[in-house]
Amino acid sequence: MINQFQKYRVLFLCLLLGIVTFAVYWPVHNHEFVRYDDDTYVTKNPEVQSGLSQQNIKWAFTTIRGSNWHPLTWLSLMLDCRLFGVNAGALHLVNVIFHIANTVLVLLVLNRMTKRLWPSVFVAALFALHPLHVESVAWAAERKDVLSTFFWLLTMFAYVRYSERPSVIRYLITLLLFVMGLMSKPMLVTLPCVLLLLDYWPLERFQSSKKLILLLEKVPLFALSGASGVITYIAQHKGGAMAVIAFRERVANAIYSYLVYIGKMIWPSRLAVLYPYPADMIPVGKAVVYTIILVFITVLVVYYGQRHKYLLVGWFWYLGTLVPVIGIVQVGTQAMADRYTYVPLIGLFIIISFGAADVFVKIPFNKVILAVSGVMVLAACTVVTSIQLRYWKNSFVLFDHALAVIENNYVMQNNYGNVLSEQGKPEEAAKHIAEALKHIPNSPEIHVNYGNALKDLGRIDEAIEQYKFAIKLNPNMALAHYNLGVALAAQGKYDEAIEQYRNYLGPGADLSQPYEDLANALARQGKVEEAVGQYQRALAARPGSVEVLSNLGYAMAQSGKPQQAVEYYNKALEIEPNEVITHGRLALVLASLGKIDEAIEQCQIVLKARPNDAEMYNNLGILLYTKGRFDDAIESYQKAIQIDPNFVKARDNLSAAIARKQSGRK
Repeated sequence: MINQFQKYRVLFLCLLLGIVTFAVYWPVHNHEFVRYDDDTYVTKNPEVQSGLSQQNIKWAFTTIRGSNWHPLTWLSLMLDCRLFGVNAGALHLVNVIFHIANTVLVLLVLNRMTKRLWPSVFVAALFALHPLHVESVAWAAERKDVLSTFFWLLTMFAYVRYSERPSVIRYLITLLLFVMGLMSKPMLVTLPCVLLLLDYWPLERFQSSKKLILLLEKVPLFALSGASGVITYIAQHKGGAMAVIAFRERVANAIYSYLVYIGKMIWPSRLAVLYPYPADMIPVGKAVVYTIILVFITVLVVYYGQRHKYLLVGWFWYLGTLVPVIGIVQVGTQAMADRYTYVPLIGLFIIISFGAADVFVKIPFNKVILAVSGVMVLAACTVVTSIQLRYWKNSFVLFDHALAVIENNYVMQNNYGNVLSEQGKPEEAAKHIAEALKHIPNSPEIHVNYGNALKDLGRIDEAIEQYKFAIKLNPNMALAHYNLGVALAAQGKYDEAIEQYRNYLGPGADLSQPYEDLANALARQGKVEEAVGQYQRALAARPGSVEVLSNLGYAMAQSGKPQQAVEYYNKALEIEPNEVITHGRLALVLASLGKIDEAIEQCQIVLKARPNDAEMYNNLGILLYTKGRFDDAIESYQKAIQIDPNFVKARDNLSAAIARKQSGRK
C-alpha cells in the first residue's frame, strides 16, 4: 500500500489540492457580476454575449476594448457564453477551474525542476489558498489573469522539457505557448527573464552551458515581449487608461507597493478591490526609508543567495514579475491591486517553502514541525480566503467593503453611487458620487456619473451642466457627449441633441444605442430619411434588436415605403412574437396597403394583450367600418368610449357608423 502511494503520490496530491481548492471557491457559483470591468468584459459586451462566430473572432483579434489587446481572453469568454449563456456563476467556476489547473502546474513544474516534492507541494498550496489570489479568481473580468497564468506555467513546463532534451520541436512548443500567454494578458512580458532565473536555479544550466547561448535562445522570447509591450502601450494610450502622475510619485509608490505586497502576503487584512492612488505624495523621507529597506533585503538575498540559490531566484522572480504592474508606467487610478500578485507571489512562496525546509532540516522532529506548521498556515489562509470571497458576492457588498477598509476611496464612492443608481436610489447615488468629486474634482468620468444621478432625480439642467463640465475637462469624452444628447433630447432640444450624438458617433463607436437615439431625434424633427439611415446603422451594430427593427419599420412607413416597413416589422415579430407595439404598427401599415383583413388580425392581437387600449379599439372600428361590418365597428367604437369617455374621435366615428347603418336600412 505504501509503495502504491509512493508511486502515485504526485497524482494523489494534485487531486487533493484540486478538491480542496474547488471546495473553498465553490461559493462563487452563486456570485453575481460586479459593476467594475465586468460590464466591459461581459454584461455590456454584445460580442462576448453572442458567443463564438467568425465576426466575433475577428473582433477579438482587432479590438482594444478594455485598453488591452488580449484576443484569447475574449475568445474564452465568448466560449463560456456560448456554452452556459451569460451566467455569472458558470463564468466564475471556469475561473476556478483555471486556478486549479494553475495550482497543479505549479506543483508539477517545481517538482520536476527541483526533485523536491514537499516544498513544491507547499508552494502550490499557498498559491491555491492565499487570500491575495481571491481577486484573480472570483472576478469574471480577471479571466485574463488565470488564463494568462495557465499559459505562463505551460510555457515553463515546456521549457523544462526543452532544457532536459533540447530540440527544435520542444523549443517551438515553448514559443507557441508563450505567444498564447501574451495573447491572454501582456503580464507575460517578464517570463523570458524568469526562464533565465530558472536556468540559474534549479535547472543549473549556467554550469553546463555557455551563458551566451542561454541568452541567444531567449532572443525570440524577448522580441515577442517587446512587441507585446508596444501593442499594450498603444492600446492603453488610445483607451485613455494612462494616468498622468509625476515620475517621482510613481517611483515612490512603486517602492512602497513592493513592501506592502510583502506585508499583505504575511498578514492579509483590509483587502479591497481597489487601493486608490494617494491624493498626497509620499513624503521624501518615507520614500528614502522604503528604498533603504528594499535595498537592504536585496543585499541580504544576494549575500545568502550564493549558498541558497532559491533565495535569489524567488526574490528576483518577485521583483521582476511585478515590474509591468508596479506603476512606473501608471495605468488607471489604482496605486496597487491584489490581482497583481497572482504570479509574483510564487517567488516569495518559493523562498518560504524551500527556506523552511532547509532551516528545519537539522532540528529533531523537523518533518512533524514542518507538517503541523504548514497545515496551520494553510488553514489560516483558507479561513481568510473564505471570508474574502464573501465580499465578491455582488457589487453592493464589494464596494461597501472597499469603502469600509480604505479611507477616501473616491473610485469606490463613484462605483457605489453607480450601483445605487441602477437600484433606483438616485438620491443616495448622488451623495456618494458627490463625495467622490470632493477628492477628485477634475475627473470627467465622475462628473458624467454625477450628471446621470441628477438626471434620474429630474434635475436635468444640473445634469446638463455636469456633462458640459466633463466635456470641458475632456473634449473627446464620447460618453459625455452622448449623455448630454440624451438630456437635451429630454428637454425637446433636438437640434442640440443631434449635435452631441454626432460628436459621440465618431471613430471607435460600436454601440447601437446612440445611433438609435440620433435616429429618434431626427424622426421627431421630421427628418425621416436621415432617421432611416441612422436606424440602419443601429441595426448593423445590433442585428437582433426588436426595438431597432420596429423603429426602422416605422420610419420606413413614414417615408412612404410601406412594403419595406412590413418586412422589418415581420423580422421583429419573428424574434419577439408578443411585441405589442410592433403588431399595432404593422396593423396601420397593412391598412395603408389595403390589406384590411390582415390589419384587423393585428389589431385583435394587440387588444388581446392590451384590452384597455381605447386607441386600438377605435382603429379596429375604422377597419371594420371599411369592410362594411357596421355592427362590429359600432361595438369597437363603444368599447373605446367605455374605456375613455372623452375620446372625441371615437364618438364621431360611432355617430358616423350608426348613421351609415341606419341609411343602409332605409
